Amino acid sequence: MNLSIATIAQQINASFEGDASSIIEAISIDSRSLQNSTNTLFFALIGPNNDAHLYLNDVMKQGVTHFVVQYIPKDCHHNVNFLVVEHVLTALQKLAAYHRRLFHFPVIGLTGSNGKTIVKEWLNFLLSPDYTIIRSPKSYNSQVGVPLSVMGIAKQHNLGIFEAGISTIHEMSNLEQIIRPTLGILTNIGSAHDEGFTSIGEKIKEKLLLFKNCELLIYAKNKTIEAFLNPSLKTFSWSFKDRSADVFIQKTSILDKTKLHIQLHSYAFTVTIPFQDDASIENAIHCLMVLLHLGYDRETIEYRMLLLYPVEMRLKIKDGINSTTIIDDSYSSDFQSLKIALDFLESQKQYKKKTVILSDIFQSGLSDEELYSKVSQLIISNKINRVIGIGATITAFKHKFVNCITYETTSAFLAHLDSDFFRNETILIKGARSFHFEDIVATLEEKTHETVLEINLNAISHNLNFFRSKLQPSTKMMVMVKAFGYGNGGFEIAKLLEHHQVDYLGVAFADEGIALKAAGIRLPIMVLNPESTSFSAIIQYQLEPEIYSLKGLRSFLKIAEQKKLHQFPIHIKIDTGMHRLGFEQESIEELIVILRATTRVKVKSILSHLATSDDLHHSAFVESQIDLFEKLSSVLIKELCITPIRHILNTSGISNFAHAQFDMVRLGIGLYGVSNDADEQKKLENVSTLKSVISQIRTIPAGDSVGYGRRFMAEKKTKIATIPIGYADGIARLWGNGVGYVSIHHQKAIILGSVCMDMLMVDVTDIVCQEGDPVIIFGESPTVSEMAEKLHTIPYEILTSISQRVKRVFYRE
Repeated sequence: MNLSIATIAQQINASFEGDASSIIEAISIDSRSLQNSTNTLFFALIGPNNDAHLYLNDVMKQGVTHFVVQYIPKDCHHNVNFLVVEHVLTALQKLAAYHRRLFHFPVIGLTGSNGKTIVKEWLNFLLSPDYTIIRSPKSYNSQVGVPLSVMGIAKQHNLGIFEAGISTIHEMSNLEQIIRPTLGILTNIGSAHDEGFTSIGEKIKEKLLLFKNCELLIYAKNKTIEAFLNPSLKTFSWSFKDRSADVFIQKTSILDKTKLHIQLHSYAFTVTIPFQDDASIENAIHCLMVLLHLGYDRETIEYRMLLLYPVEMRLKIKDGINSTTIIDDSYSSDFQSLKIALDFLESQKQYKKKTVILSDIFQSGLSDEELYSKVSQLIISNKINRVIGIGATITAFKHKFVNCITYETTSAFLAHLDSDFFRNETILIKGARSFHFEDIVATLEEKTHETVLEINLNAISHNLNFFRSKLQPSTKMMVMVKAFGYGNGGFEIAKLLEHHQVDYLGVAFADEGIALKAAGIRLPIMVLNPESTSFSAIIQYQLEPEIYSLKGLRSFLKIAEQKKLHQFPIHIKIDTGMHRLGFEQESIEELIVILRATTRVKVKSILSHLATSDDLHHSAFVESQIDLFEKLSSVLIKELCITPIRHILNTSGISNFAHAQFDMVRLGIGLYGVSNDADEQKKLENVSTLKSVISQIRTIPAGDSVGYGRRFMAEKKTKIATIPIGYADGIARLWGNGVGYVSIHHQKAIILGSVCMDMLMVDVTDIVCQEGDPVIIFGESPTVSEMAEKLHTIPYEILTSISQRVKRVFYRE
């Protein structure tokens, strides 16, 4: 983009004083992005529990001088330009709508419940030989993501592909004005976000608003959808069953592929696609319909459709060799997604040294000179220490990068790679699919067995914001990352929480906090169960201990005296009825006497813990705890003349006893997508998915047994799959013998016989599968809550039981 401040102010109805001739080249909403610069216009968005206006001074330090705001903060510098609007998000959307109107090429708009991002990526692949395409990066399809995507349109583009996602009514009209699609695609309508709509009809009606000004809509013929279609909207439909559809399709399976028999009026031909699952087939047909509409010949369609590939929509974090962290984005290479990947690298880097392995970038629409100048500037702004370029074009422009090594091919790089080439650094691996950068990832990744626990960082962000939305603006938030982040991984989650600017982290023991501090986490960390032997280490690493007894306080003060500490932060825990840890009412007076007599420590917070916040049958007991906490903490505050942070609410307390937020709350299991309330559970996203693979398949006759103790006896011919995960990985033995199951290709496979130390066996008699196929141990099905209920335990135990030998893979959609 290249717009003057005067033009922008006019389009977003902003009041403005300053230099109206300034030219804006980029927009930003992220105060932490290293890509912010003097030519950036920063939009200070206000969310349910976050206000970017509070961080404007941080953005100014990056050189930004132009801001769209709803108010001008008192402490901001005066040598910057403020465009004051009534609503910042609306202003962002207005600017994007204006920017879209400057261009007159075809735009494909996609919406639906499932498949939007895959169809978009496949269309980009299928059409990119003939068009210079601008598309939504990753899954940028929200009220914020769509305008950011559309603002990327530039003069070199001649086709746009944008997806639109909504979660409730009154959202699609905004997105339609921004995207203004000329060709529409309605993908699968499923149950995602059903809670935002009163009926499936309301959901369909809202989604169809995206196409109200379209020239043509592509969709799978469906009477329910057609009941809501505008009769004046021209459509191009397909079906497997209804021969009245514009395109009638029959399918047959051939090995691992599917042959589609296409009938378009009197014209018939076949197309082969490299998938057999229903979702991929449906997504591929939507792409096929676009090719038919655009008039592609049969040979081109057949050739390109056969080349479709599984789309990886995730940025994955993996442990690498030689104390490295790998960010795996090895299936795409375009300028827009590079910017996103570099921001993700900064938010998740574990080591100060940052390396980028980058392939040639295709279909940018820019000259190579202009493109690699922009890439070089992006690398510099993100303070990347080393660049490894792979490809003939990036090799030719090696001179534009500082500290850059290049290779013509991936194989040439791997041939020169030695064991000490990477060490103590964070490595972003980003390449176009044709470069097969997955081979680089496989070489650099730390080798572990095939069972992995995948942690969805988007889901953690969603759950964090869900609980934040329940808080008063002034309420602080501590997030618990104890027990290795409830089994999900400590550092990576702590880094994400630091990125989201939570106020405190909570750990159980000092070694957990020390590991986080040693890895570079700067947030204050409270140690909830400090042992007296760890006090010296707590002081050394600037952790903050919870003090819950007079003995513990005297022990800490003894060390504080030796080290000549002054006002070292401590946290006083009061026992209000949990009867686990904490000062009881009778000891408060002596506590006050000790604290009055010292300046070695400072009471940073006063806390207690609720025993039954998840069970409303005991709400009277909770209220008595809250009342006692109010009483005792008030005595401490008055007698010590202090203004500490007070906190008593845990996850369930946040939802059930919102009136007792005090100054801070402590979010625990809710962050990881687990709630005791069925309605609330629907609004949380699954964070952890434990995956494995099928090691071996065998068929046994009736009468044969499976596993130790012959606890399963086959009553009929049975097909058995062995999975390489067992109780040493954290799977309870009680989950075996027909109690539990795993999911294979979305079908339940019952566990047969006893769970072994390293393996379990399941019944796949009625499931089409083969060795090497993926297996879901828990995630969407079964959920950890479902497992906990059957095992008569709690989700905490399921999550925290997963062994450290199970590799954690963190990813962002």
